[in-house]
Amino acid sequence: MSFQERSNVANAETEGHVGLAIARSLEQHGVDRVFTVPGESYLAVLDGLYDTGIHNVVCRHEGGAAYMADAYGRATSGVGVAMVTRGPGAANAAVAIHTAWQDASPLVLFVGLIPVQDRDREAFQEFDPRAWFGSQAKRVLILDAPERASEVVAEAFHAARSGRPGPVVVGLPEDVVASAFTGTAVAPYPVTSGAISTEQVATLHDLLAQAEQPLFFLAGEGWNDSAVRAVQQFAEQHSIPVLTDWHGTWRIPTVSPACIGQSAFGGPPYACHALEEADLIVCLGGTLTDTTSDSFRMRRAQDSQTVVISSDAALRGHTGRVEQHFLAAPSAIPAALAAVPLEQSAARTRWGQELRAAYLASRAVSAPTAPDGVASMTRLIGEVAAHYHDPLLAMGAGNHGAWGALFDTTSTQSELAPRNGSMGYSIPAATAAALALPHRNVLALAGDGEFLMNGQELATATQEGAAFLAVVMDNRQFGTIRIHQEREYPGRVSGTQVTNPSFAGLAAAYGAHAEEVTNDEQISTAVSRSVAAVAAGRVAVIHIHVDPSVLLPE
Repeated sequence: MSFQERSNVANAETEGHVGLAIARSLEQHGVDRVFTVPGESYLAVLDGLYDTGIHNVVCRHEGGAAYMADAYGRATSGVGVAMVTRGPGAANAAVAIHTAWQDASPLVLFVGLIPVQDRDREAFQEFDPRAWFGSQAKRVLILDAPERASEVVAEAFHAARSGRPGPVVVGLPEDVVASAFTGTAVAPYPVTSGAISTEQVATLHDLLAQAEQPLFFLAGEGWNDSAVRAVQQFAEQHSIPVLTDWHGTWRIPTVSPACIGQSAFGGPPYACHALEEADLIVCLGGTLTDTTSDSFRMRRAQDSQTVVISSDAALRGHTGRVEQHFLAAPSAIPAALAAVPLEQSAARTRWGQELRAAYLASRAVSAPTAPDGVASMTRLIGEVAAHYHDPLLAMGAGNHGAWGALFDTTSTQSELAPRNGSMGYSIPAATAAALALPHRNVLALAGDGEFLMNGQELATATQEGAAFLAVVMDNRQFGTIRIHQEREYPGRVSGTQVTNPSFAGLAAAYGAHAEEVTNDEQISTAVSRSVAAVAAGRVAVIHIHVDPSVLLPE
């Protein structure tokens, strides 16, 4: 059957085709937005969306679409949904599957496929979804039976949300989704959050009561505001410092006296000291991974104890000993902490205060005047912070992210960034966050290399009316790799330098408000105008030229 003949069949069956059943099932699962790059392989699903209240955000690149879906799921504490076509489309979206897998982020990617009868004949854009995604997705489902359409959607969402969250790929053969739907609608499957038993609560109490230098490590996805606030309240009440995972979406606000920041590769000395010297670490929602433990080298002492409270029975990525593992999601943690009555401890208070002081000292910067022809990123961020209260930061990988730590936060959700070190996340994530949380101040921090990987999604942002501020730090290099290069091969800069376009010019062409900053004197006016543009409902982009030798906040 030719493509035109299949299209005629689809048109004839519009009232009840599988594509409509999938769209209706997405509505049942609370989906209000999907992020797509259209393809002929799943036209019936696009047609089905036409008859629902689901808004289809049409993106410019499959990687950008899937990143947006990932960020939207994190921002809403839900499941992000992306749709792409077969072959090249699926390949472009794979970067977000890897990100969601390593970050434990719930994502469902629908991929159009060749017709069933054309399978295994090297048809146009044919590929094997299970071979491609089998090692990086929680499940890969292929909808070969039309009557199971709603059931497969329910299975995909359940898999994405249950246990350790993650990505699920659903393959949609073109002829199947265009065929008549004869099945029944399947309601969402319930997801258990696990539980912490009375005996486990008693064990946690005993361990915390005995510890003189305890540490809470807050990690993973699946958190919400009330759960984080419960951890914050308990930690503050009992002088327990809280270290958070690198680029965790949910974290203790920086203004909390319990907050001691986040830890990652090359983390600040005080954070390494806290991890090594804590006589008890309670991992809340995740594990001590290689990014936190300096490639699994830290936390090897035999006289320290570790408790993990997470929904991952496999404890993937953890380093060091584990004395106790309570199999529960973050939603079960507040009730457990509420049942742990601790007495005050002078040693615990002293430990917490010392780490808090070290954290605050690490954030102090001098912001020296930049040389001619460039501006100070530290000064610019200080100016943005004066205008932009409690921002939700969207960042991709790169050393520009270090400037994000200079912001004070009062909300528990303060960052959308990939923990797998993926670039190109900032602009898609900021777009998704601005759509999901229009009441928040959303700020994208991008490096020059990072921006050019998905900067075209500014077109999607302006198309959708997303309002956020983006700062593009132009140091004409892949700065993080330059740092590693200088350490391993001093004085031999190779393959890390780039020549950039005018990012302000690009932003203006996409319809955004644009500012270019080449000296410190321009910072105040550029920030004021940009913040005003965002308040008026526009995207604003500040292109700041910085000194290539300044690789971290000064």
